[in-house]
Amino acid sequence: MTQTVLILGGSGKIGSHAAIAFTDAGWTVRHYDRKAGDMTRAALGADVIVNGLNPPNYHNWAQLIPQITSQVITAAKASGATVIVPANIYNFGNHPGTFDEHTPQRPHTRKGKIRVDMEKSYAAAGVQTILLRAGNFIDPNGNGDIMSAAMMRSIRKGKLTFLGDPTAMQAYCYVPDWARAAVQLAQIRDQLGRFEDVPFSGHAFTMIQLQQDLARHLGRDVKLSAFPWWAMKLLSPVWELARELTEMRYAYAMPHQISDVKFRRLLPDFAPTDLATVMRAGLPRDINPDKPVRPRAKAAIVQ
Repeated sequence: MTQTVLILGGSGKIGSHAAIAFTDAGWTVRHYDRKAGDMTRAALGADVIVNGLNPPNYHNWAQLIPQITSQVITAAKASGATVIVPANIYNFGNHPGTFDEHTPQRPHTRKGKIRVDMEKSYAAAGVQTILLRAGNFIDPNGNGDIMSAAMMRSIRKGKLTFLGDPTAMQAYCYVPDWARAAVQLAQIRDQLGRFEDVPFSGHAFTMIQLQQDLARHLGRDVKLSAFPWWAMKLLSPVWELARELTEMRYAYAMPHQISDVKFRRLLPDFAPTDLATVMRAGLPRDINPDKPVRPRAKAAIVQ
């Protein structure tokens, strides 16, 4: 029997790629329109809810994240659906290392504390929840991800922008891979616990390694250029995004990776996209004509 997934935030990085992955796997895909509809009503009949809702540009997280979380939990209780949530590394604070489901959560930023509280709400609610925890998102469609919006913002000029220590190993998540993993976890949800924290290792590399790969691929020198944090600090009092980005500056200097032990135990046959494709995914299409193109998945809009 065909299963149904309700996608929240279908125009964003997570929602758009989740819609493609679930469609490819034969699921019936619905999109929730938060401007016009009641989430609980939209969730009725859904087997899985993918929560891709996230306030853009870190806007008013302290108020909006708890509101979204409460709505999703209510909808999941009404429908009996499993919730899949894209978790991140903010919870761990400024503590370098390899993160897994047992890593102590010691956030030191406001956003980290908000994410910890969000996850505790899901755990306490009693609805089946799968946290698929990943590093820096890389969206090949350039949907506001850090790679296209910041790191490769001047790549046409032969410059790669680093936001922290260019020698620090960092965890990256190719969003189409995250979406395929979400589908596969949804398909084995009956074998999972009520609350599962699943680390998604993705790929890990330094900015130096990225610089070297891009130089080989483009056939010309690529220079490293520092992100203008001084400007962000200057604008913080009057620009919300600058203020919120500055709070997370530490993460780009913190060496870290994400363990694949639990993920491999749950999904031993999962095949990630190759590293070269992931590293080059942020390149504009005019200088990377081999970049794959995926059409947007068709889905019903539920109001």
